[in-house]
Amino acid sequence: MKAAIFENFRTPPEVREVPDPDCPADGALVRVHACGVCRSDWHAWTGSDPDVVAPHVGGHEFAGVVERVGRHVERVRPGDRVTAPFILSCGRCQTCRGGDATACDRQDVIGFTRWGSFAELVAVPRADFNMVALPDQLPAVAAAGMGCRVTTAFRALADRARLQPGEWLVVHGCGGVGLSAVALGAAMGARVLAVDIDAAALERADALGATRTLNAGSVDEVGHAVRTMTDGGAQVSLDALGITETFRNSLYSLAKLGRHVQIGMPLDRHAEPPVPLLELVYARQIAILGTRGMAAGRFDNLFGLIAGGRFDPSLLVERTIPLSGVADALAAMNGYTSPGVTVIDRFDA
Repeated sequence: MKAAIFENFRTPPEVREVPDPDCPADGALVRVHACGVCRSDWHAWTGSDPDVVAPHVGGHEFAGVVERVGRHVERVRPGDRVTAPFILSCGRCQTCRGGDATACDRQDVIGFTRWGSFAELVAVPRADFNMVALPDQLPAVAAAGMGCRVTTAFRALADRARLQPGEWLVVHGCGGVGLSAVALGAAMGARVLAVDIDAAALERADALGATRTLNAGSVDEVGHAVRTMTDGGAQVSLDALGITETFRNSLYSLAKLGRHVQIGMPLDRHAEPPVPLLELVYARQIAILGTRGMAAGRFDNLFGLIAGGRFDPSLLVERTIPLSGVADALAAMNGYTSPGVTVIDRFDA
């Protein structure tokens, strides 16, 4: 099969022939029809994720068709249009049985702990537990554009923050996952304030349903500005970037008893930021919640928003590229990239 593989971190991935992956006995082999290119893929390519070992094939936001299944698979069949969460859970441990499969004790992660979907074929273990059937009306590019960004944002809002209609939601950082949160928050009936330093990102957020926008570079204290714009503070605030500044801005944006959700992955010096424990966590009684991915069993709820016309994931897709464009797409993330999602939709070049 063709795959975009890098031999060393930060060296451009090259498209070349590599052996087809084996089909797991409990899994499936999927022919990839579309795959998103995500900031998390950039983390893998730069060596920031300790799970990644070079040489490596990244990619984790795929949509495709099952080509083969293992002998122990009962629910999934060849020809099924599918995707899967990037966190592949075991389905058997106490954490999975308790309904928290994204924190599985024996998880695999597509494109990180195993080779991913920047390739014509991808292997998915434990297919009966992890595979998700795609609705017929959802095209592959839109499904891949959802990827981890939309699913992570949906779980953050629906499951972790338990966002309610009419509440104020503040989204700090309007990249792929931030814009997903803006669109989903609006679909869920919240009032959404989008915060970024880029005018184009804020325009995109406005088009996706933001009630108000704020250019963080135009104010001295983002938290104070947000509390003013939301009549005392938001009920829910997300850090969609994972840097100390946006984390603190998110905390200070909240009303009393508000809920902060950490979506952005904090790395390096941002991994252990100071927390205003007395002023915010103790006195204002805010909650700090983490989130990572979404289990296969929650996709139907997200698909319900799509089927009901309340959310259109295709609006997040900004550009499509061939497999050979992965190198440029990853390199572009070394600096600022334009808002919206990039999806690979051609695997013959």
